[in-house]
Amino acid sequence: MAARRRPRLAKRRRTQGFTQESLAAELGADRSTIARWERGDCDPQPYYRAKLVHLLHVTPEELDELLTPEPLHVGTQVSGSPNLLEGRVIGHAVTKPDSVFDELEDMNRRELLRLLSLAGTLVAVPNLSADALTGDSEEVEQFELLNSHLWQVFALSPSKRTIYPVVRQQLDLLAGTLKQAHSQAVHSRLCVLTGDLLQLAGEILFDADKYTDAAHCYKLAADASKEGNGFDQWACALTRHAYLGMYERRFDVAMPLLEGAARVAQRGDSQLSTRHWVAAVQAEAHAGLGDFNACQRALETAEQVQALTESVMPGGWLRFDGTRMAEERGTCYAALGRTGLASSALVEALKITTSLRRRGSILTDLAMLGVQAKDLDQALDYGNQAADLVDQTRSSGYVGRKLQGLRAELAPMLSDGRASQLSDRIAQL
Repeated sequence: MAARRRPRLAKRRRTQGFTQESLAAELGADRSTIARWERGDCDPQPYYRAKLVHLLHVTPEELDELLTPEPLHVGTQVSGSPNLLEGRVIGHAVTKPDSVFDELEDMNRRELLRLLSLAGTLVAVPNLSADALTGDSEEVEQFELLNSHLWQVFALSPSKRTIYPVVRQQLDLLAGTLKQAHSQAVHSRLCVLTGDLLQLAGEILFDADKYTDAAHCYKLAADASKEGNGFDQWACALTRHAYLGMYERRFDVAMPLLEGAARVAQRGDSQLSTRHWVAAVQAEAHAGLGDFNACQRALETAEQVQALTESVMPGGWLRFDGTRMAEERGTCYAALGRTGLASSALVEALKITTSLRRRGSILTDLAMLGVQAKDLDQALDYGNQAADLVDQTRSSGYVGRKLQGLRAELAPMLSDGRASQLSDRIAQL
């Protein structure tokens, strides 16, 4: 039987700057409801139709057209077994990883929530035994190695979500080990490893615009790290959780979490960069609240990372060193409206960074500064470079969301065809 989907409805949602989750929040519905509408599994009720007309800026007749499903004729799969997250053959077309991710999202989310509930229980109620086998330590070391490897793959992967199944499988294995009887020392190490892996899962979900699920992961990551007395991991989990609020410009909501993270980080390893990263994120929050002096003080604390002599980043869960300070200053100064200072810092950061995700973020900030300075050439140059990176990575999560903000700022310039072309390009990401 041919599948029936509503690609035009999904496209209209994206062009209006909504993720499935953000549109669901505006409608007062569940995200899975939006997914079912777009898959053609069910139709919106009249109450929701009226809201959709308003939010998607369409007429009732145009909404009916968007809700008209289109058949996808399933052809014969080519030889071999393509990786599900690398794309799937349907007829003569290949679906993008995003569409596969959305299609499996309900199943993945249920499985993730099951694992979160299980891991949370096993962390809080351990199966301790003084007679546990000494070989447990060797198993923990293997988990540590694999966790570290997964963070490396995440950092290098153009499309972050491609490692999601492996991370979930690793979390399942960790939960299975937590069920077994082991000593208090091994339990503590397993808790820290669980917190480590849950932060990685949260990062993947954050990049995919699944903020509620990311928040669940960060919250449990903090709990697990606390149980294992992993103060640095605990502080990092709190900081990542706070950043969800900051990303939605709710700086007042993020600040208490950051203050808690700063207190926890003081109990961590003074030779790690944890407390300096927390200070850098606090600087961003102060900048968002318009407090220049508090922002400067936090930046000065973050700058002290340069004085550390040991390895300041022990693993993927902590990715902050002195090379990011130019980027941090630029982000803060841009938020404070100090365009000259911001531009200089961001251009400097662009010469240093190698991460595609961070590079896309910097390019978008520079494009935004171009809009603020009414320098259309700068806005177009940097904006198109950022869009190129989104195309290259096949991921419109973090950078794509920032580009949507740029698109809104481009509105007064749309009389220029070049600005209109960039706006349309961003809408399609």
